[in-house]
Amino acid sequence: MLTLLYTRITELAASPRAVWWLIVVAVAESSVFPLPVDLMLVPMLLANRERAWFLAFVCTTASVVGGLIGWLLGAFLMKHIGMPIAHFYHADQRILNLEAMFRRYGVWIILAKGLTPLPYKFVTLAAGAAHFPLLPFIAASIVTRGARFFLEAALLRAFGEPIRDFIEKRLALVLFGALILIAGGIALIEFL
Repeated sequence: MLTLLYTRITELAASPRAVWWLIVVAVAESSVFPLPVDLMLVPMLLANRERAWFLAFVCTTASVVGGLIGWLLGAFLMKHIGMPIAHFYHADQRILNLEAMFRRYGVWIILAKGLTPLPYKFVTLAAGAAHFPLLPFIAASIVTRGARFFLEAALLRAFGEPIRDFIEKRLALVLFGALILIAGGIALIEFL
């Protein structure tokens, strides 16, 4: 199923309506969608490197809007929509743990998780469920999601195809490295 979704997303990235699809995928990825928006953003950046900054801006904006939807789902519909989403991804306990971490660490969770390709939807749902203040949530989401997408845009604009080859050939290694960094960051926060 994930392979079919990946194939379909890369096809959409090459379509004339790619920017609209990028918006849809970025909004959905931050609230309910199973795959990272990078699967669409990266091929779009490679296909049109001179539009890198525009695409990063669009992706950041749409991701923050999706994060706001996730926050609202968590804050007002966690029992009826948020937890079923978490349950679908077998992440019930992860959401509960994140909710508790929000109560303790707040904005640091958004900043740490928003940079990674790991599911941001869990952060948005947990932030809403914890009733984390909305304005700091939006501000941290803009910073962290913007940093991530503009960094991708800068790297792909500067280096192009070799970056894509590296990511595709070593995807598991890249994701594992990101996971280690996140786990280390959370452990550091836990012991501070």
